[in-house]
Amino acid sequence: MAIFKYPFWVLYRIWFYILVALPIIILFPILLASISREKWYPFFFKFARFWAKFILIGMGFAYKIKKEQNPDPARSYMFVANHTSMVDIMLMLVTVKNPFVFVGKKELVKIPLFGFFYKRTCILVDRSSAKSRQAVFLRAQRRLKQGLSICIFPEGGVPEEHIVLDSFKDGAFRLAINHQIPVVPITFYDNKKRFSYTFFSGGPGRMRAKIHKFFDTKGLTIEDTKTLNVSTRQLILEELSQTVKTKKPL
Repeated sequence: MAIFKYPFWVLYRIWFYILVALPIIILFPILLASISREKWYPFFFKFARFWAKFILIGMGFAYKIKKEQNPDPARSYMFVANHTSMVDIMLMLVTVKNPFVFVGKKELVKIPLFGFFYKRTCILVDRSSAKSRQAVFLRAQRRLKQGLSICIFPEGGVPEEHIVLDSFKDGAFRLAINHQIPVVPITFYDNKKRFSYTFFSGGPGRMRAKIHKFFDTKGLTIEDTKTLNVSTRQLILEELSQTVKTKKPL
């Protein structure tokens, strides 16, 4: 029976890229103006959240957000989440209202239209280059001083399908400690099932996210980086594992 689903999956993927491109094309002049100055980034962020909601709703994803703690609009944070899908970016934008800047891999710049704005609004990193990783810290520092937050997927990429949660890189936690900002762990439960990187898979349905209680970094030093890393990963891993075993609702 799976063979009859192939046309659906092909059309579903095509529809996704149409939804990604359509708002960008329609709003291109406004988006271009909103990124012309760094201080106008919060306005761009509002458009980005609209774009994300447009895509999720258009794909038939009934997203639901649960919060154990609410981020203060006046504070900066380090947002981290598990990474399993192309829609992780959209769900993150919908989940978090505080304006934040993504730290992401430079390869996404190659995506037409999306890559144009991605390059100009995100902090790009070449993980193979120590110089590039150092530049990330300097750019993140400038953004934090502007009152923005930072978002990093600490697995450093999308793990293979059979891996529930890959090991976390230290960068996000080192940044958080250096700038004494809270780490906000976020769990994405359904993104792999809904729209993974496996082409012939996915479909409409529920898409849940949960903002966990924050990890405070006040008083922590760089020597605490690994402990913070492990604690954050363990929290998300336990949440994912418990949900899979019990199939409990969010």
